[in-house]
Amino acid sequence: MTTERGRQVRERLLAAATHLIADRGWSAVSTRVLAEQAGVGPGLVHYHYPSLRALLNEAALDSMTAVAEQAAAGLQGTSPHEGLELMLGALEAYPGDDPTSVLFVEVYLAATRDEELRRGITAILQRFRAVLADWLRAGGVADPEATARILASAIDGVMLHRALDPHLDAATVAPVLSRLLHPDAGRPPATDHSTQGRTA
Repeated sequence: MTTERGRQVRERLLAAATHLIADRGWSAVSTRVLAEQAGVGPGLVHYHYPSLRALLNEAALDSMTAVAEQAAAGLQGTSPHEGLELMLGALEAYPGDDPTSVLFVEVYLAATRDEELRRGITAILQRFRAVLADWLRAGGVADPEATARILASAIDGVMLHRALDPHLDAATVAPVLSRLLHPDAGRPPATDHSTQGRTA
């Protein structure tokens, strides 16, 4: 098989795996079904991948990487407030019942039983958190590493919870997460009690 032909087959297998994970669920994807979806013979699945699990893992991690990289790329040159609005605005493309959101749910569940997949997800999260931390540091946000960890978890959680609560939109979430980046925002100015009760 030529290199170009092999690349095309791998791309078709990965696309088929991504579709089937979201459409049928991780555990319902078989070699036969995947090969049919990709339009190739079942033997090609194991010709290109050591196992069905390896193929599913690669497809899932590629999809998650693409979402994380897209979110990170939008942060360049933005303030914390602007970047947060952009990230939350991008979540509007994931209402919870879309293929990408469903894939994330399936992958997280599968990772509880697959150490290799769990390590792959952890690596993606670490890279995304590092980008967030650098962006937060440049924006003057205190404790950027810890804040990045919590912010990434919150955004991920919002994406997953939107299937259960469609009211978790950018307008609802942004003010709350803004307080995470700027804890003093919106607080009334401190009162100087040292002057209270004094007479002129």
